[in-house]
Amino acid sequence: MTDAPLISVRGEAVLEVEPEIARLHVHVQTQESDRRRALDRLVERNEQCLDLVRSYGEAIEKLETGGLSITPLLKYRRREGDIRAYRGTVWIKITVADFTVLGELVTRLGDLERTYVNGPHWQLRRDSPVYKDAARQAAHEAVSRARSYAEALGSRLTGLVELADEGLTTDPGRNGPHEYAMMAAAPGIAEAADGGGPEAIDLEPETQTVRAAVEARFRATAPDLESP
Repeated sequence: MTDAPLISVRGEAVLEVEPEIARLHVHVQTQESDRRRALDRLVERNEQCLDLVRSYGEAIEKLETGGLSITPLLKYRRREGDIRAYRGTVWIKITVADFTVLGELVTRLGDLERTYVNGPHWQLRRDSPVYKDAARQAAHEAVSRARSYAEALGSRLTGLVELADEGLTTDPGRNGPHEYAMMAAAPGIAEAADGGGPEAIDLEPETQTVRAAVEARFRATAPDLESP
């Protein structure tokens, strides 16, 4: 058995799917000449932003505060007590599961005073079944390719020696899935209190690509090298 021929192959699968979540990064800022006033204004604007996001209910999968800072802004010449203002910033991270509210949420956040919105960043969830589907298809592709090689040599597969993610048995390079996606957004379930909020922005879809690759080695019967 140790002298049995080995067939080494690579299997790959590429899936194009729609995203499952969208992430927004929001910066809420204040700038005042007095430190305490800057902090009070930051608390007020942060709560206003959080209340807006919470008004979308279950459409928001996760709402997190990423950090907070109060920074003194110095004048051109750095002398003791030479501070011209204090700047406060809160970083808020939002995970949106219902894309129908996304366009409206982005524009309403952007309409808040001294609020900066970055995103959406489209993703699959870390436990998405798409990753398992891609890995399964890559393994099937490896078996199919090895079987084709064996048949071309007049032999047949007799066993699996090794199956691993790409790079674990050969190149040390790391290859992982890449996700890109967008979905069109429609007007959301929440409305501005005064009815005069900004119009929702249209977000066009972009396909998200997930890739998986494996390397495999199979034992095979002796080839018939005399066959044409």
